[in-house]
Amino acid sequence: MMLTFASYNIHKGVGLDRRRDPERILAVLREIDADIIALQEADRRFGAREAVIPRQAIDDHSPWKPVSPGMRSASMGWHGNVLLVRRDIDVVAVSVVPLPTLEPRGAVCAELDVGGSRLRVVGMHLDLSGLRRRHQVDAVCAHVGRGAKMPAVMMGDFNEWSAHGGALRGFSDGFRVLAPGRSFPARRPVAHLDRIVVTRDWTVEQAGVHHSALAAIGSDHLPVWARLTLPA
Repeated sequence: MMLTFASYNIHKGVGLDRRRDPERILAVLREIDADIIALQEADRRFGAREAVIPRQAIDDHSPWKPVSPGMRSASMGWHGNVLLVRRDIDVVAVSVVPLPTLEPRGAVCAELDVGGSRLRVVGMHLDLSGLRRRHQVDAVCAHVGRGAKMPAVMMGDFNEWSAHGGALRGFSDGFRVLAPGRSFPARRPVAHLDRIVVTRDWTVEQAGVHHSALAAIGSDHLPVWARLTLPA
């Protein structure tokens, strides 16, 4: 089974032209055409934390459905973290991952059934503080390790400038940390802030940064993606 995963910090839909354009974000996602997507900064920060991309737009103009923990009525995710999956993928369970935070950060975990195969997916946005990031990685790994063992993919904006150190040391030998490429800032990327972490069950076929004309101005981050195979 081959699946494409993607992670995209959409900066609340505000592009480098300072326009909030949810349709542009959806267009970028359609360019990537991933099976499972983790979005960060997908909700407004204040008030009701309303979703940046209207649910109706996702339903009418995309092949995905949001995986919502249902914590806030106007929001699709948790602290801006949203998972989107193709509509033929069954969502078995969804939960928020409690993170030790200084800032309003969070993570969402979903257990999915894809053609009879079970897997866990986590979308996250980690803290600017290095110490908090390490504690948050520990919390996510502990959450993924609970219950039945199954293949897992964790992805998001890690806010980690170190190539191999820092919070990335929190992932044990059972995980593989992918650095698809420089994704921040979008205009002239220099940092690998957006990462995808996989358990050893997966074979990594390909990984990269999506750099199209729309993606170059749609957010301050570029999307990253990975094509993974799960052996039978």
